[in-house]
Amino acid sequence: MALIKGHWQLLLLTALVFALWQTSAVTPLKILIVFFHEAAHAIATVLTGGEVVSLNITPDQGGSVWSRGGNRFITLTAGYLGSLLIGIGLLMAATRTKADRTIMAGCGVVMLVIAGLYIRSGFALSFTIAAGVGMLVLARYFSHGVNDMALRVMGLSSMIYVPYDIFSDTLARSGLRSDARMLAEEFGGTTMMWGVLWLVISLAMIAWCLRYGLGRSSNLRLR
Repeated sequence: MALIKGHWQLLLLTALVFALWQTSAVTPLKILIVFFHEAAHAIATVLTGGEVVSLNITPDQGGSVWSRGGNRFITLTAGYLGSLLIGIGLLMAATRTKADRTIMAGCGVVMLVIAGLYIRSGFALSFTIAAGVGMLVLARYFSHGVNDMALRVMGLSSMIYVPYDIFSDTLARSGLRSDARMLAEEFGGTTMMWGVLWLVISLAMIAWCLRYGLGRSSNLRLR
């Protein structure tokens, strides 16, 4: 009850995102979360000693990363769970810190750096640059409250999308060439086994965030 009382705005935002989920209104958010997914693959590749050749996202919410080297188990796992960590991080940053404008600016810079280093296709480049510049504009010219709300929407949308996407890509359509299928081909097991494992982990991470990560932080105040 205390969690509900302290974060009633999050419940309203969650309900709104769910209500608009199948409409074009949230398509840019979905594509942004696909970018988070692919960026998590790229970051994991670099951190494990590999090289990212290119990163791509498409208007139909698809994406890919071409890379050399790195730890394949970690990089394949990083897509879903990494983008979920990004979502949790954005939400917790909005609810538990006052650094919303700084964090928004940092997100914008990271998007522009990734665009410059790894993205070459027209749509992906234009979307990533537009999103990065938009984040910098938000951080520079809009209030703390506006940036706080934007971070909450981005974080919540990623948290909602990841378990849905895991279920859709690995359980409902197990024949799809997903991260889980590639993991099964290279390390054993089945697509559904990895999908179920990722789904359980993602739901546990979300539960932890809602129960312990958010705590009793203050309500949103626009200013």
